[in-house]
Amino acid sequence: MANQYFENTPSVEHEVKNFNFTLRKHNLDFMSDSGVFSRQTIDYGSRVLIEAIDFQNIPNGNILDVGCGYGPIGLALAKEQTKRNVTMVDVNLRALDLAKKNADNNQIKNVEIFESDTYDKVSGKYALIVSNPPVRAGKKVVNSILADSKDYLEPNGELWIVLQKKQGAPSAKKLMDGTFGNVEVVTRDKGYYILKSKLI
Repeated sequence: MANQYFENTPSVEHEVKNFNFTLRKHNLDFMSDSGVFSRQTIDYGSRVLIEAIDFQNIPNGNILDVGCGYGPIGLALAKEQTKRNVTMVDVNLRALDLAKKNADNNQIKNVEIFESDTYDKVSGKYALIVSNPPVRAGKKVVNSILADSKDYLEPNGELWIVLQKKQGAPSAKKLMDGTFGNVEVVTRDKGYYILKSKLI
């Protein structure tokens, strides 16, 4: 079986790629590699999520990026939200190594990047949890990222996720509504749904 980006230690040959991308009006340099999600460029869903997040009603506090990959979501938010600390977790050690290098290369200091299978090594509470869930890891993993987020949010904290309609956005919407008692479709763009729930 070919290596999957949600594996702990991808064994595929390295094929490092460097590119530049503007996110939330910040110009960022990224390094990616084989064996990580969306290695050629930042995938469209992540871009839609990054640009959609609105901090106006999000309380003061820290941010958690679950399944951070090589770091586009967490690093773009950390670059803008300099008074917040951003925790970035993933199971893929190659992706985490890249995320750390990308943080250094962009002089982003307000981040903590470490290995965690969803929330298993995460502690504390967050004002915002974001995720582009690893759909290919299976529904159980995706559902855990959505439902268990409730235990890691501050009061009035928000969960923001991106999913394609054909990859389970409608059922994710139902699960978030059942978990939080509220869910909002913030954006629909080319089949991608940005969903938001608030811990009330």
